Amino acid sequence: MSPFVEAALVLRDGTLFEGEAIGATPPDGISSGEVVFNTVMTGYQEVITDPSYAGQIITFTYPHIGNYGVNETDYESRGTFCRGVIIRDPSRISSNFRSERDFNDFLIHHNLAGLAGVDTRRLTRHIRDLGAMTGAFGTADETALRTAAEAEPGTDGVDLVATVTCDEPYTVTGTGPRRIVAMDFGIKKSILTQLAAVGTVDVVPASTSADDVLAQKPDGVFLSNGPGDPDELPHLRETIDQLLGEVPIFGICLGHQLLAATLGAKIFKLPFGHHGGNQPVQRLADGRVEITSQNHNFAVDAATLVDAKLTHVNLNDNTVQGITSTSVPAFSVQYHPEAGPGPHDSRYLFAEFEQLMEDFHAKA
Repeated sequence: MSPFVEAALVLRDGTLFEGEAIGATPPDGISSGEVVFNTVMTGYQEVITDPSYAGQIITFTYPHIGNYGVNETDYESRGTFCRGVIIRDPSRISSNFRSERDFNDFLIHHNLAGLAGVDTRRLTRHIRDLGAMTGAFGTADETALRTAAEAEPGTDGVDLVATVTCDEPYTVTGTGPRRIVAMDFGIKKSILTQLAAVGTVDVVPASTSADDVLAQKPDGVFLSNGPGDPDELPHLRETIDQLLGEVPIFGICLGHQLLAATLGAKIFKLPFGHHGGNQPVQRLADGRVEITSQNHNFAVDAATLVDAKLTHVNLNDNTVQGITSTSVPAFSVQYHPEAGPGPHDSRYLFAEFEQLMEDFHAKA
């Protein structure tokens, strides 16, 4: 761990939080982004390497981060895309047989700045009460941090998918009999692991056309999670529209929002989003409640659902958590059934995708 260096976070509204700099040090001493909080108690490596956090600074509500280190196995993507991390108490010791690197070395390796010693309870309550907002942290003076926080555009009105999608197609060989094309909007490795149990997965860049997707003759198409504002992705909705009815579709998180929007629904931004592994979701078909992993700032407006019916709702705020099309074989959920990290209550959805493909092709 580096020697103590005073640092601070300044939010767009001018609120100041003092702490200690950890991880990498930016040349100008400033890291900026949209500040959000995550409520997981374990899985910090998976959270930080989730591409859906592009453009955001992650505040961990759990106070002790880094105690079991990091390893090469638990990466959810090729690296990190978030703008930084804020924690209460960084562990000085990594104690786990799987640990290959300590938390601070991990941040430095990925050129990612962090802020420790922060009253994260106060910060979380501030965001909860006033909504997620942009901020800047680092070793620069308060005036420079405030200026950076005010200049930071955040995640609204920005195409962040282009910054996280793969550059070239690649294939994940599966154990199941199906062939799936996964559109990479910021896909997580644990999703690919679940899909690979259903079949071989051809992962393609977000810019791939519907014609090129269908040319691979997939049994189904998966629409992945990803960062940012779905309203800034009309080209992806156009692609999805051309795929609807041609092949079964399953979407998660951003993929869910894009499917709903393609079917005619409106999308809105939540005050502070859902980020964590303890969100209760009710499956309307039988009333079953699932504890779910979630990471999103936008949601589908239930009142505007078109050509789709509601299948799952969030019991905390009644937001849309799942839909299924009433005219074509397509469904999606807002939460993360692969749960990396998080509970595994919802992994049955991958089996439902497999059944949807089987039923569709049995009729063909």
